[in-house]
Amino acid sequence: MIYHMTAFLLGFILDLFLGDPMGFPHPVRWIGNLISNLTDIFIKKAETTLEPEKIGRRKRKLGFIMVIIVITVSAGICFAILQMAYTLNSILGLIIESVITYQCIATKSLYVESMKVSKALENEGLVAGRKAVSMIVGRDTECLDKQGVIKAAVETVAENTSDGVIAPLIYLAIGGPVLGIAYKAINTMDSMVGYKNDKYIDFGRAAAKLDDVVNFIPSRVSALIMIFSCLFLGKDFSFLGAKRIFLRDRFNHSSPNSAQTESACAGALGLQLAGPAKYFGKVVDKKYIGDANRPIELKDIKRANILMFATAIICEVLLLCMVAIFTGIQYNMISQ
Repeated sequence: MIYHMTAFLLGFILDLFLGDPMGFPHPVRWIGNLISNLTDIFIKKAETTLEPEKIGRRKRKLGFIMVIIVITVSAGICFAILQMAYTLNSILGLIIESVITYQCIATKSLYVESMKVSKALENEGLVAGRKAVSMIVGRDTECLDKQGVIKAAVETVAENTSDGVIAPLIYLAIGGPVLGIAYKAINTMDSMVGYKNDKYIDFGRAAAKLDDVVNFIPSRVSALIMIFSCLFLGKDFSFLGAKRIFLRDRFNHSSPNSAQTESACAGALGLQLAGPAKYFGKVVDKKYIGDANRPIELKDIKRANILMFATAIICEVLLLCMVAIFTGIQYNMISQ
């Protein structure tokens, strides 16, 4: 267990400093390729059925099969690599576990990509800002004004504080890289096929529902830690505002989880987030989150990132303490 604790800490530190270097091999990219290939094969297979009225049901069945295959292959390969590494040498196992742990977390990557939006708006203007934010959001961005671009970036940081940082940390602490990779596989499937459009509404249903399940507790833990972190971040971050808006608006989203951290962030910064947005050419009438106590500004992207970093660090410390306590209990039980 001491190796797991060490890898958990080293992986977190590696992510803070390295992020996601371009060209560096990453398991999420391989998982994404697997999902893409299976999606093409299964959807084509479903749509060639001789009974058109059964296409939806067939897509749901094949989508469920894809979920099982992707999780099994991803977690299975991770388990095999770790077993082989630790069998050969404990230090090699520690190194491999630390690297996989690091690749499951997206703290630095989320910061880098969102700050690209801030820099593009500041240095190159609105068109560049729209292009930068289109790389990290699923909505249509060509119609966004400057405030819309900033809001999209802030929302992405807020929501992905849970999906990209806290949830992976929780699963890594519980089950190491194997469970961490399984979580990333589920989350990646949801981001690729979990859309409610004609192509994916049936095929992606299993992935979307499973993503809701595995993020149910982590999203709420993320929001609570985010609110708590406001106590240490100065006058730009309101603990009371975060708490109030979280309690009021945490369900203002079609997903049971997405508004949890968005509401905490909106309240902490005194902003109004969410609202109607365009996806694939259609306007989706989403509820607002938070109060427009002041106009959103460029610095709010950085403030959202500060909130994200503080939430991540506090969560890492708490989880390390919990793992240490569990390890101590295990050791005492064995020694008695």
